[in-house]
Amino acid sequence: MITSAAVRKGLYALYFVAFFLYLFAPLAIMGAAAFNESRFPTVVPWQGTTLTWFQELSRDTAMWQALWTSILIAVCVVLVVVPVGTAAALVLTSLHARARGVAYAVMVSPLLTPGVVIGIATLILWRQVGVGGGLFLIVVAQSSYIACYVMLMVVARLQRFDRTQEEAALSLGASRVMVFRRVLLPFLAPTLIAAGFLAVLQSIENYNTTLFVRGFDTPLTVYIATKVRTGLTPAVNALALIMIAVTILGAVVYEVLRRREIRRRRSVSAH
Repeated sequence: MITSAAVRKGLYALYFVAFFLYLFAPLAIMGAAAFNESRFPTVVPWQGTTLTWFQELSRDTAMWQALWTSILIAVCVVLVVVPVGTAAALVLTSLHARARGVAYAVMVSPLLTPGVVIGIATLILWRQVGVGGGLFLIVVAQSSYIACYVMLMVVARLQRFDRTQEEAALSLGASRVMVFRRVLLPFLAPTLIAAGFLAVLQSIENYNTTLFVRGFDTPLTVYIATKVRTGLTPAVNALALIMIAVTILGAVVYEVLRRREIRRRRSVSAH
């Protein structure tokens, strides 16, 4: 006899299978296309298994240059948005309720603005002072909305912070700078690291904003979009597969180190 609990469990299992297929099936197909002999990034029809596209990738200096440009931009964006987003979060959480609502709406507004508008507005503004498109404008344009993500993450973290720790440190003679460095910053460190990784991903994948402010520099997303018009090969799939493998490897290494640290702390506390 089929019970309601069995039906519910079956629906849960079906949902999780569909959910993970929706997430990972495109990645699996994209990765498989890197091994297909077809000159187009596809798995149907399968024309044979080959490693040619990895060799083609190694010879594609323009693509590697575009990747390094994207990485450089992402690093610069992180250096800007993490302190700016953290400062915005600290200011926002220190305001009174009514002022906080207005400030929150203003600070979050770049997230609600289309990337095309941000790119065009940034280009027009900076051209008035003689600054043309390039790496500088890309960093400025991307930072204007990525800082909002950092701010939201830090605000969420600060909502769990016990303010009495700051008051206790101040009453013991610590300065504001020391309180921030010794009390608040260690508490925010996990969120700041996560926000930094999010900023890197947001920067590398951005296209709409970057397209208008790039000048003569070509980040990876713009390069791939250009290749779509002129003829895309599975070398792009090979690069994407390498990036996925590096990401998975980094996640595994992080998890191993995290569990090792947990075991070390437990052993120390047990003794």
